[in-house]
Amino acid sequence: MKQHINSAVNKAGLFTLSLRWVIGWIYFSAFWRRLILDNKLIPEEAGYIGEKFNHFLPNALGIKPIIEYLVSNPEALHVAMISFTVVEAIVGLFIILGLFTRLMSIGIFSLAMGILLGSGWLGTTCLDEWQIGVLGIASGFTLFLTGSGSYSLDNFLMNKPFRFTDKKWFAFLGSGELPIKNLASKVLVMSVFIFGLTLFTNQYFHGGVFGTLHNKSVKPKVEISDIQQDGSLLSFQLFRVEGADVYGSFLIGIQVLDEKNQVVKSIDQEELALFPKEKINNHYVAKIKPGKHSLILPLGAKADLTIDLENIVLKENYTLKLIDISGIEWTAQIN
Repeated sequence: MKQHINSAVNKAGLFTLSLRWVIGWIYFSAFWRRLILDNKLIPEEAGYIGEKFNHFLPNALGIKPIIEYLVSNPEALHVAMISFTVVEAIVGLFIILGLFTRLMSIGIFSLAMGILLGSGWLGTTCLDEWQIGVLGIASGFTLFLTGSGSYSLDNFLMNKPFRFTDKKWFAFLGSGELPIKNLASKVLVMSVFIFGLTLFTNQYFHGGVFGTLHNKSVKPKVEISDIQQDGSLLSFQLFRVEGADVYGSFLIGIQVLDEKNQVVKSIDQEELALFPKEKINNHYVAKIKPGKHSLILPLGAKADLTIDLENIVLKENYTLKLIDISGIEWTAQIN
């Protein structure tokens, strides 16, 4: 039976045992709650993970085009969500078991980077997604350095007469002493990069390093664009870009104001609750739709809406106004 040559390396892996188990469960539990406890991979049902993925879109960093492509193509999104869930399950389970620990730690690093760039701006109270992202990146890097110690399948294999555990590739993908020269300097460079990424994203998403703190998850914000008139019909595009991901914006009023800010056209709360679905053209899987008491605008939803002006003739300096149930109003000039 082979024994570990370097006890210090084994101890390093042992000392990160609790970190390995916790970070492993964080990622494996994503699969567990999405598929075992409750199936959230069915596109037609409430709670579909694809809609939650759509919430990342408005303020994602660097990967917005990828997210937009997926949420604009439901079939591709469904495949991606299934693949993503399976990868999380494998990475999480293998990390818990300590099997091919270093390869799985790269998976942890990559998944955490995706969370950070996609949803690091979300979190109504404690910058939740940003914290998960940066801690996942640091944890993945740490586990790559240490590998697994005594309580792992890597260790079990290394103590058995399997020749492949003596190969250089196993040290890079499993556990054991890393065959890297000048390791200390490389660890320093990577640590500086991770710390720099932490500070940069903290500032970019939340203003958490200097200046004024901000949280885009607190209040809903809706962008109005592409306002066009065709006869008696007025069309415009709405895009919900801020606010809590678990709470919609509830639109209770749409108004057209003249140059003196007098209301010339008004659609009230009851009418919006019965807004015709055929007059809503949704772009993504998160959909703007009529609810019981208002028109619901989920985070990340983008749609073209059409209203009938009836006999109203629009002139210069007319304004379109939206009214949220919270009292927040958004306006845009009608050209």
